Amino acid sequence: MERSQNNSPVLAIMELANLVSVPMSLKAVIKLQVLDTIWQGGSNNPLSAAEILSAAAVGPGGDAENLQRILRLLTSYGVFNEHIGEDGSQRRYSLTDVGKALATDEKGLSYAPYILQHHQDALMLAWPRVHEAVLDPSTEPFVKVHGEQPYSYYGKNIEMNLLMQKAMSGTSMPFMKAFLDGYDGFQGVETLVDVGGNSGDCLRMIMTKYQTIKKGVNFDLPEVVEKAPKTPGIEHVGGDMLKSIPPGDAIFMKWILVSWTDDECKQILKNCFDALPSGGKLVICDPLVPNHTDDSRRSRAILEADIFVMTMYRTKGKHRTEMECRELGVAAGFRNLKANFNIDHYFTVLEFQK
Repeated sequence: MERSQNNSPVLAIMELANLVSVPMSLKAVIKLQVLDTIWQGGSNNPLSAAEILSAAAVGPGGDAENLQRILRLLTSYGVFNEHIGEDGSQRRYSLTDVGKALATDEKGLSYAPYILQHHQDALMLAWPRVHEAVLDPSTEPFVKVHGEQPYSYYGKNIEMNLLMQKAMSGTSMPFMKAFLDGYDGFQGVETLVDVGGNSGDCLRMIMTKYQTIKKGVNFDLPEVVEKAPKTPGIEHVGGDMLKSIPPGDAIFMKWILVSWTDDECKQILKNCFDALPSGGKLVICDPLVPNHTDDSRRSRAILEADIFVMTMYRTKGKHRTEMECRELGVAAGFRNLKANFNIDHYFTVLEFQK
């Protein structure tokens, strides 16, 4: 990563905002006995997430993919070493010197209890329990703690709901400015559909730059678009992206796929494919997980956010690599994909063509 990107204030803010994921993940690997399972009295043989779950005394089952997400984040903070096979398909993990200090030594001592002790205060007791996303991915940890989904929980508190809206605007608008300054792929588009467009602000910004777009379609849940302000040239349409998507020459999606499972993403992308004419394009803006885990600010920020999504919103929703996104697009029928990492330090722009 270029030095200028690693010093980006945007990346610094995103890393700080999601730092809560780091101690949550540390607690998870301690509770799941991951460190001692790898250490094995000093052998420290690299193990895959599946091998760790198989060997750890944490009970039957467990989700290896969710455990790997935790391992990748802690690798970026120097707790684990990541070993990737030549074909890139298998990741294994050993302990760094930091990780060894958290494993149980020959005297039965470790720094792990010190970390767990810091999780006993009132603030930590209110956190989602990350290790449960590994042991039982069928139910979101937030729901186990609070008894309902986050958006339902927030919706009952006016102050929390307002804060969320301001948070989304605070991250979305700077990105859209960078996106419009660096992307010119909407030339010749007459009808543009924004999937999950909320109030239609992003669509309005795009249409302000591309005045050749004659019609904008802001597509979101019915209860969302009914509150959207009227804007000339924009039609607000309510519906379910898992069922169908309005037709257009191009489709725009920002920060959507991270909230959905692979199967749900395939269905959403298939609906996009069906809504486009031959030669039409789908433009996706999402933070992408790097293929190789490093300690750059960008990697840490996105891997932290991935744990946050896993525990707060959808256990099987996730941030993906470029290859994983490409595979989802191919499964939906798309054949061409261009990825642009240079428009924004945090988001990547993916362009699929039908």
